[in-house]
Amino acid sequence: MHAPRRSTLQRLSALALLLAAGRLRSTEAALPRLPHWRPRFEHDPFTLGVASGQPRPDSVLLWTRLAPQPHAPGGGMPPLPVRLRWEVADDDSFRRIVRDGEVIAHPDVGHSVRVPVRGLAPGRTYHYRFLLDAATSPIGRTRTAPAADALPDRLRLALASCQHYEQGRFIAHREIAASDIDLVLFVGDYIYDSSNPAFLLRAHEGPPPQTLDEYRARHATYKLDADLQAAHAAHPWLLCWDDHEVRNDYASEQGGEADEARTFLAIRQAAYQAYFEHLPLALDQLPGPQGMRMHDRWTWGRLAEIWTLDGRQHRSAQVGSDPADPGGGLVSARRVAQADPRRTVLGSAQERWLADGLVTSQRRWKLIGQASQMSPSGIDLMGRRLVSSDGWDGYPSARERLLAGIAERRIKDVVLLGGDVHRHVVANLRVRPNDPRSEVVASELVTTSVTTRGLTGPLNDLIRESNTDILHACSDDRGYAQIELGDRWLHFVARATSFPSRDQATLSDQVRFTIESGRAGPQKDGSDEPAAAARSG
Repeated sequence: MHAPRRSTLQRLSALALLLAAGRLRSTEAALPRLPHWRPRFEHDPFTLGVASGQPRPDSVLLWTRLAPQPHAPGGGMPPLPVRLRWEVADDDSFRRIVRDGEVIAHPDVGHSVRVPVRGLAPGRTYHYRFLLDAATSPIGRTRTAPAADALPDRLRLALASCQHYEQGRFIAHREIAASDIDLVLFVGDYIYDSSNPAFLLRAHEGPPPQTLDEYRARHATYKLDADLQAAHAAHPWLLCWDDHEVRNDYASEQGGEADEARTFLAIRQAAYQAYFEHLPLALDQLPGPQGMRMHDRWTWGRLAEIWTLDGRQHRSAQVGSDPADPGGGLVSARRVAQADPRRTVLGSAQERWLADGLVTSQRRWKLIGQASQMSPSGIDLMGRRLVSSDGWDGYPSARERLLAGIAERRIKDVVLLGGDVHRHVVANLRVRPNDPRSEVVASELVTTSVTTRGLTGPLNDLIRESNTDILHACSDDRGYAQIELGDRWLHFVARATSFPSRDQATLSDQVRFTIESGRAGPQKDGSDEPAAAARSG
């Protein structure tokens, strides 16, 4: 290719990406200078639905991806830019359009688009859609955050995690879609790279993905689920990721499978790219050779501040792992205690960012969204304590740094929100876990999995018996958690159904807890007993 033409194409590609991000005004004056394809579709280009996320007081991010044949390479799209329209309205009939414009769907990002819609009113519900030729996307509903100085009556959110497509139906998302909530906080394992033939209700489209096209196909399999699409279309989402979006138990640049040592970084880059393409993430999160930014900070007026953390990309390798045998497992707690205290889950920069944010926050509730269970979950067996090297128990110094900072600065109303462990968990958080002489400094609420199988009953019981900080733990059920908070209280409801979650299953309340503002530690609803006496499950 001649240099002038190569340079022109590079400039056009950059322009398309800027337009896709909304960084340039997509006006009639600008768009004709960009070559684009005027399509005629035999199949619906909006098969993967719509989504919104990242609600701010004056803005929200809209997403879709053009994929008329979602499991085909490139989603069945030619490798050319495509121009489409978007509209935001006060009503679902689009009689009162408040914002509209055009955006370029570029092949470099799988013909996905993300539109940061600015200039919206705070604390308002809006409807949105995309239009392309004669095709119109499903209508989505979204919401802006309250004004920074407002004190809303409440914040209602759904907490969800771990949706293994093969192991059940997404009935939790069906209920979330129909719920009167403000946002969804999804804390990891949005897709699963792996399969388990023992729990196969419906099949993935292929073997574990390794290439970008294969990860795109895996995301498409999940996105084609009608209940998941409905939950995305009904509410804005905030996102954390965990390991199965890439590979089980991976840590930073080290994969979770021994035979991936030479190729893992290429696999990770493909996985990050596909994740970005299929979710409502901003263009400044576009992954590159150095990785992808996932941590962020959100406010809900003066009522709450929410941190979304990245616990995979910057973490130290698990104790006991090496390039020949990477990943997590059960290890001696004594061995973990003897490891380098500088080991980290979040990375030093993200640790400082979170600590500084907690200190300076002026909001009542400080909600920390991250992928796993922070409270202790090791087991005492025959005079030894065994812990998961991949969980927070495998990084005790990192946990202590965070909780000690909360204790030393007397930061009130901190609540950790997690997932990953496939059980509903309610727990106290102390600087010295399970030590009644150590003050409870924060509360923890963990959602069970949407579908993924949990631990056996006896093993779950052993975890509860070995950890007095756990107030409730139940691994038999699938579902999600409802969280509602006001100025003086936070209510937690564990919604659950038996494994596997079949299409006609229904969810019910497993347990309810309340956290009072100014008083660390959850209390079981209907009981004023000390927290340690409220254990159930």
